[in-house]
Amino acid sequence: MNAFSSVYMPRAIFYGRESLKTVGKEAKSRGTHALIISDQIMKDLGYVNQCIDFLEEENISYTTYLEVNTEPTDTFVEAGLARLKEKNCDIVIALGGGSCIDTAKAVAVLATNEGDISEYMGNNRVATEKPLPLIAIPTTAGTGSEATDVTVITNTKNDVKMMIKQSAFLPEVAIVDPLLTLSSPKSVTAATGVDALCHAVEAFISKKSHPFTDNMALSAIKLIFENIHEVYENGDNLSARENMALASLQAGAAFSNASVCLVHGMSRPIGALFHVPHGVSNAMLLPAVIEFTKEECIDQLAEIGLVINPDLKGSPKEVIAETVVKEVKKLCVDLNIPNMKQWGIEQPALEKVVHKMADDAIASGSPANNPKVPEAHEIVELYYRCYDYNVQEELNTP
Repeated sequence: MNAFSSVYMPRAIFYGRESLKTVGKEAKSRGTHALIISDQIMKDLGYVNQCIDFLEEENISYTTYLEVNTEPTDTFVEAGLARLKEKNCDIVIALGGGSCIDTAKAVAVLATNEGDISEYMGNNRVATEKPLPLIAIPTTAGTGSEATDVTVITNTKNDVKMMIKQSAFLPEVAIVDPLLTLSSPKSVTAATGVDALCHAVEAFISKKSHPFTDNMALSAIKLIFENIHEVYENGDNLSARENMALASLQAGAAFSNASVCLVHGMSRPIGALFHVPHGVSNAMLLPAVIEFTKEECIDQLAEIGLVINPDLKGSPKEVIAETVVKEVKKLCVDLNIPNMKQWGIEQPALEKVVHKMADDAIASGSPANNPKVPEAHEIVELYYRCYDYNVQEELNTP
């Protein structure tokens, strides 16, 4: 651990029931004409109109861009930026899942900085001008993007998910209202919940972790294990939804300041090449990857185990760590997380690109933060293992 650590978070965070009501006043203090970046589902659910109502109460003009209907791409960024410039918007509001928020981050930065979004990957270009103010409002409990300085945008020219991390991409305001997550179907609730768990676990075991991020990560892990089954089976339980939204926020802040690891490095190529939603691709990798990593992070997993089940106190660390691996596997079974084959990815298609996927994973930098840093051939082996990974069968193996 370094002699000192740094923490970057949004300037203001509003969380809890009906916190969406703050969007008008927060926008008014930062601009006069908002670009709302969202999708048609959020429009149909009435969330976009709720946001507009609060803006109108404060006499804030607005323009909408509602075309973010898949994982975020450079084409969405270009179109959103064009809409912003056409209407002379001076503030950006993201309303939706991680795709909407990540798209909005890129638009807010490029509104005041030169270049194409692809130029910012690997810090080949650094945003030197202050971005337009961004208010991020998540409608799922998973990505934590409202609290991170990271955006992940697919480059449609080379099918690479670009992981871009710079302070300019950090939202100025995060509004986390659990009422907006009530509409999430079971499959989305499961995938985003496991995504948040990935964020928290990887932040905790990351080589770049520190005490501040550790505390947020462990709090998130505790909240997730205490609430995810309930919110999956009973999506109307607002208390459980609230706890999951808080966990997602904490996990996002944790990994933004400690970095993610191997799961995320391997996940992005699956999303880019096979168009698997980010939360799902993380979830289908987590059991096998945490098993691969276990021997190099026994101490950290043991700490996680005591958070999940305090009754394990006094047991050998190795036993507690193995219990964590089993609990993660059991969770994926309970939430019906698919493997790649079950999702519909054909093995010949995987074989054709698996070495590119391994190279892209390493190039992202995330695997280097893992306690056990894999070589390319090990990542290839993990992809094949995860392809038809039978979690239930693994649980039944002594």
